[in-house]
Amino acid sequence: MRTSVTFKSNHLTLAGTLYLPDDYDGRPRAAVVVGHPAGGVKEQTAGRYAEELSRKGFVALAYDAAYQGESEGEPRGLEDPFQRAEDVRAAVSFLSTRSGVDPQRIGALGICASGAYVPYAAQTDRRIKAVATVSAVDPGAELLAEPAVRDHLLDQAAVFRTLEAREGSAYATNLLPSTQSEAEALPTGSMFAESYGYYRTPIGQHPRSTGWAVARFDLVAQFEPYRNNNWLAPRPLLMIVGSKADTRVFSEDGVARAGATAELFDITGATHFDLYHRDEYVSQAVDKLADFYSTHLKN
Repeated sequence: MRTSVTFKSNHLTLAGTLYLPDDYDGRPRAAVVVGHPAGGVKEQTAGRYAEELSRKGFVALAYDAAYQGESEGEPRGLEDPFQRAEDVRAAVSFLSTRSGVDPQRIGALGICASGAYVPYAAQTDRRIKAVATVSAVDPGAELLAEPAVRDHLLDQAAVFRTLEAREGSAYATNLLPSTQSEAEALPTGSMFAESYGYYRTPIGQHPRSTGWAVARFDLVAQFEPYRNNNWLAPRPLLMIVGSKADTRVFSEDGVARAGATAELFDITGATHFDLYHRDEYVSQAVDKLADFYSTHLKN
């Protein structure tokens, strides 16, 4: 069962889909907030995981981030990591006020970039009792690790801000390969190479997920999502990653910084995007997530 819902985040109305178990009888249940990747929307992999978790007995909420999808906010496509973290907190607030959700049993799941936003929000939001990620990516570390690249992107951000002030409109950046040949020119099996096969083909494409985003690199550069992961304890952290994912290093870092209450769970043979949609890998991730949330949210 699914229902369209709305809620506020920093005075912006966010659009979400609430997934209820088929046997839902109105009594308070454990619930999970599910955040989508950068440039994604709730109808893609976030909705897939939310629906699968509802089949395991959880109330699950997938939603569009502010400035994206069906949610409010200008400029359209803005990817602001600090606002994205606030959206996670707002989604928890929304679930906490629903009669069919036990506010003491709320968890959160972040996929790809939301695998940075969710732990970051949970570090200070103690209402999130169990934290999990799938194919997590630290956006700043991914894009700005190399000094030369960082300098180029920060210079670009400065130019864009001046142009926006002068012309009154934001400048979007294409974050994905536009053609198969562009994808094939990237390292085989890399996240960016694989992104074409998901976002640019019928597998995952959606009209509200274009691949273009207003990327504030000067904001992203100062976003360090896992620095205070030790604040999550004694609450648990589970980071699920494909053994072949080139983004595995981010989950390794997140778990290492969290300490003894964190677990890194490998899915053998999977790449970054395999965990978005391939049944044989998603099913393994969902089973692990269901066990994790059942244990720590007492579902």
